[in-house]
Amino acid sequence: MAKLSQEELLAQFENLTLIELAGFVKAFEEKFDVTAAAAVAVGPAAAAAPVEAEAEQDEFDVILTGAGEKKIQVIKVVRELTSLGLKEAKDLVDGAPKPVLEKVTKEAAEKAAESLKGAGAGVEVK
Repeated sequence: MAKLSQEELLAQFENLTLIELAGFVKAFEEKFDVTAAAAVAVGPAAAAAPVEAEAEQDEFDVILTGAGEKKIQVIKVVRELTSLGLKEAKDLVDGAPKPVLEKVTKEAAEKAAESLKGAGAGVEVK
């Protein structure tokens, strides 16, 4: 078998689908006991890089900042969003600012915030 140049290999890979290419990468990693991870720079350049990269937040807290004019509607929405009883929901609304939901997904936090705002409450998502 003749040795292929880098350009010839790339031309062959152009004809593969993503699924075929992913399968090839997996087989390559297994055969040569390597991983196709990005190389990490070591040395002075790495030391100058920031230690912590800003990671995208995946857990959010929905905090009730105020009940607004329609306190009863806000209590109803709090009960819908949580498993709290009437007294507990009322205490939460009266004690604002307090968290209504903690460590939820972005979609759930946005949906809860919209529901609370629709009832007239002041809401903050952190």
